[in-house]
Amino acid sequence: MISLISGASRAAIALALLLPVSALAGTIAGTVSDGTGTRALQSAQLRIVELNRIAEAGRDGSYRFPDVPAGTYTIETRYVGADLVTTTVTVPQTGTVTTNIQIGSDIDASIIVVGQIANQASTLSRQRAADGVESVLTRDAIGQFPDQNVAESLRRLPGLNILNDQGEGRFVSVRGLDPELNAASINGTRVPAPESDVRSVALDVIPAELIESIEVKKSLTPDMDGDTIGASIEINTVSAFDRKKDLYSIKLEGSYNEYSEKLTPKGSFDFSTRLSDNFGIAGGASYYKRKFESDNIEAADWDEDDGNAFARELQYRDYDVARERIGGSLSLDWQPSDTTKLYARGLYSQFTDQEYRGDVIFILDEDDIDPAATTPTGASFSDEDGRIEVRRRMKDRYEKQRIKSLTLGGTTETGPWKMTYSGSWSEASERENGSIDPTRFRARFEEDGVDIDFDYTNLRKPAYTVSGNTADFLDPENYGFNELERTTLSNSRDREYTVKGDISRAFAMDGGTFTMQAGAKARWREKSYDLQADVYDDYDGDYSLNDVLGGQTYRIADILPLPSHTGPTDFFYRNQDNFELNAIDTMINSNTSDYSVKEDIIAAYLLGRWDSETVRVIGGVRMEKTRNVINAKLTQFVEEGQEYLGEELDEDSVFVTPTRTRRNYTDWLPSLTVRYEPVRNLVFRLGGSKSIVRPKLSNLAPRLEINEDLEASVGNPDLKPYSAWNLDASAEWYFGTNAALTGGVFWKSIKDFVVTQRTTTPGTIYGIDYEELTSFINGDTAKIKGLELSYSEVFSFLPAPFDGLLLNLNYTYTDAKGTVFIDGDATDPRRIPLMASSKNTFNVVLGYEKGPLSLRAAGTYRDKYLDELGDEADQDRYVSNHFQLDLSAKYRIVPGVRLFAEWINVTDAPYFAYQNFAGARRLLQYEQYNWTAKFGITASF
Repeated sequence: MISLISGASRAAIALALLLPVSALAGTIAGTVSDGTGTRALQSAQLRIVELNRIAEAGRDGSYRFPDVPAGTYTIETRYVGADLVTTTVTVPQTGTVTTNIQIGSDIDASIIVVGQIANQASTLSRQRAADGVESVLTRDAIGQFPDQNVAESLRRLPGLNILNDQGEGRFVSVRGLDPELNAASINGTRVPAPESDVRSVALDVIPAELIESIEVKKSLTPDMDGDTIGASIEINTVSAFDRKKDLYSIKLEGSYNEYSEKLTPKGSFDFSTRLSDNFGIAGGASYYKRKFESDNIEAADWDEDDGNAFARELQYRDYDVARERIGGSLSLDWQPSDTTKLYARGLYSQFTDQEYRGDVIFILDEDDIDPAATTPTGASFSDEDGRIEVRRRMKDRYEKQRIKSLTLGGTTETGPWKMTYSGSWSEASERENGSIDPTRFRARFEEDGVDIDFDYTNLRKPAYTVSGNTADFLDPENYGFNELERTTLSNSRDREYTVKGDISRAFAMDGGTFTMQAGAKARWREKSYDLQADVYDDYDGDYSLNDVLGGQTYRIADILPLPSHTGPTDFFYRNQDNFELNAIDTMINSNTSDYSVKEDIIAAYLLGRWDSETVRVIGGVRMEKTRNVINAKLTQFVEEGQEYLGEELDEDSVFVTPTRTRRNYTDWLPSLTVRYEPVRNLVFRLGGSKSIVRPKLSNLAPRLEINEDLEASVGNPDLKPYSAWNLDASAEWYFGTNAALTGGVFWKSIKDFVVTQRTTTPGTIYGIDYEELTSFINGDTAKIKGLELSYSEVFSFLPAPFDGLLLNLNYTYTDAKGTVFIDGDATDPRRIPLMASSKNTFNVVLGYEKGPLSLRAAGTYRDKYLDELGDEADQDRYVSNHFQLDLSAKYRIVPGVRLFAEWINVTDAPYFAYQNFAGARRLLQYEQYNWTAKFGITASF
């Protein structure tokens, strides 16, 4: 990496020697803050009128003009929501003149510091100053952030929407695309994923109280990591230099879920203080406990009888969840000299889930049982026609996720030279120890007089009715112990180390500034998963559902009898010696999931940048070299009597063979970004770039599992990364004091996108014969095109009391389609929407803020999207459209102290997944959560 940096540096130095530099020149430097002296105003734009040179205030409000010829100049400073500020400064022949600028008086500057209006002013200022297409969320000077966690906050931005999990926002979709196509970082450090089978990070593990701002960069420049197609989501925690005055903030909250009827606590504390002019410390801590419930129905194996559709499997699931988040951040900032700033930033976040899931499952596919009768809205089954199996289960799972990151870095600016450098470590993990997942009790009814009718009139919530011998059906003694799986250990770990360095040289020229910049970065990542899952399928003694009976909180139907939450777990540990371990199933379960993948990336770039009052151009190229070392296991089950390596086996056996694969590849990623402002407050942007998204590390691992039916599933170490050419064009009009209207189009051409595919043609893999194979393959090509519109305004010009109104609207249209080939047959193409791609998304926020009162109504909508690809189009899994409304209110009691209330998911928006089968949307999964109310108090001083 040192050689890459030195090579890029030599290029910059050589160019420096060729271009003229003013012999007698000084530097103008200083900070920009609000009129109260409370907050640094990042992205305030400064212009030296006589030289037509521009600069932008950094995170701490600092700005710098190097190589300014001696003389007297006028500096114009602009910030959205505030009036223009003009400052006169005299520059000596050498040295630095310090000029600190305040925007607004100490009376009216609060409108750009506190509340919804302040958040909007900060957001628009940073969007306007950005190099490329970018959306930003910030908190105000007293530590208020729009929402409860990072994912739900991002829902408000143009082109962004959220994929929910049990009623909470978790994964971020940008422009309707799969969250796997995004990259996320904290304080410049890439965030690894706790889950074993994803790259995308569930951002609900990060409390919003720890965040200073979130930047969503939808177009790329060469100094950015090139592994994103959706967006780069950059999360910044608090810094002591973000403010000019100390801040201490406390938030106390209660949360009430209507389903669970439980009131749970939340509390946070954050602070920012300067221990001296040159050293500061900032940080915070957050705790949140939430108890909630959800009711679920799932269906599978849809079939037809006389043209009428029916499901051969139905599950009714009752979820009771206790979720806890603990988070903390700490930031140290030090300015040892006028030229150097150093920092250390750390974040810790822990997310735990205690989930109990009781369910009843109807299995209607044994012995080729067919319905006794069907109608367009129902099906009837009788155990006189074949076996009806009913399972009643309890899942007792405790899971813990952690995300940790530490970043050390700094900036040195001397004359026209600027150097930035950093080193970081981050780790994410997900761990289970001892979960019983699940305990299953089973009854099989055959010629017992049990009849079951299913009513599909409500396509989302089919109902069932039992008739005939209902006594046997409801008797818990008839449900004997069948199987128990204990997750002795499930350990997913993802960690990354990074070092990077950048160097740039600015050249003051007529009409603007030209900058050469080069840099290099090295990332070393390893993701691994280790599973030990013990399967018990027999019990020495009498054990039935009657021994562990419990109740239900399910509202859709009466699904009793069910096991209690902890009864099966307690029974197992009291009587563990009486349970019989199934060695074959245990060995299969405990080996097929294990893997370890290393991903080392060495990157370097070179760019040139031109800045003037009207034009900014950034062009260059980035190189990224990727190296993988992939370790996995081939797990093969061979029945008694079959041959393995030429020998006939006298008992059922499992054979596990370790594998290792190495590979490397290099990508060259050019990009060009143009920002043009022909007249004040009208900004045009154009950006073109090439980018990649590497496959999921879990998909690369060649973990082979094959069962007695020769049905195999395997990872694919030969998967290529997604490769995309991206084009963005936008126009932005900043009008009024705090208003903007923006519109843009985007186009992407993607090669080698990844899909899951099932092949029914027999074959051989790793020397093992199979009848059917499920694996991951690269698709052919995909095209994405779309439109993005956004409107924001504070209606301060209206007569009182309407002058406190503000409105944010945004809409995104995305058309994302790709081609795959059925069973690998290039002559049989199939056109599909890309995974997790929604065609239409919109967000609307109507707010009111005046005096002590602040109100907000926020609605968000996303269209349906493809979730899983089936063998045929009528087996594809889709997630239905979703609209959610949230309300919030705040009231200032005294300066710095506010009461607040929030009403989340007012519309009780459910989750619905389906397949288009036999002329209708057939249920695959339905889940409802109802609303949550939050209320509390915040105090800042």
